[in-house]
Amino acid sequence: MTSTGLVLGDVVMRATDVNKSFGRLHVLKDVSLEVRQRETVCIIGPSGSGKTTFIRCINHLEKVDSGRIEVNGHLIGYREKEDGKLVEDSERNIAKQRTQVCMVFQRFNLFPHKTALENVTEAPIHVLGVPKEKAAEEAEALLTRVGLGDKCGTYPGKLSGGQQQRVAIARALAMKPALMLFDEPTSALDPEVIGEVLAVMEELAHEGMTMIVVTHEMGFAREAADRVVMMDDGGIIEVGPPEHFFEAPEHERTKQFLSKIL
Repeated sequence: MTSTGLVLGDVVMRATDVNKSFGRLHVLKDVSLEVRQRETVCIIGPSGSGKTTFIRCINHLEKVDSGRIEVNGHLIGYREKEDGKLVEDSERNIAKQRTQVCMVFQRFNLFPHKTALENVTEAPIHVLGVPKEKAAEEAEALLTRVGLGDKCGTYPGKLSGGQQQRVAIARALAMKPALMLFDEPTSALDPEVIGEVLAVMEELAHEGMTMIVVTHEMGFAREAADRVVMMDDGGIIEVGPPEHFFEAPEHERTKQFLSKIL
């Protein structure tokens, strides 16, 4: 049972001993984590601790140096040879895998020349092969779900940052992913619009969307997360439910970090 009252299902994402370096900089050090269906996991930690690199590896936007990441039991970005060695998968297979793992970035990455509705329908039509009319109908419902039903025909340049990020969330939901990744989705927003994005994310968490959220928003982590993960210096140093994590953290580094931001 999760903190939101939902029953957890099977493991959706499993990372095992993941390592990643950029030149001499060892960014991820034997990172292992499991996330179950309907679970919301928030990853916190200081800048440079490896949080963003880790979730980019889950989507194979960064290639791991060693270890393995699986989503719904399938290797991400690699295939296993008979001798047990991993080799990078074909671009076609990787693209197919990414339809199951959608990411919402710090910057919204919307197509500026397409309306909100067209931004949401683009991938379902061209990647999933959804008929245009059905894609438009579903996109309109998703935009309404994120509070933008009246902005379907509006171009990104005419939307606030908070509205653009909600379009980006609707765009990710349109792919019906098994896992949603959020990379500090409010960090580029003005303070007055952060709440509207967090409200949508919190609703998704309570509805049982499987999510991994890199965030500095401790209020969101406390309210919406089933588990909070603390990363520091490239590794996971503490994992726990929010009530334990924020009230009685065990690791000294976690205590130091929380004391500075709470």
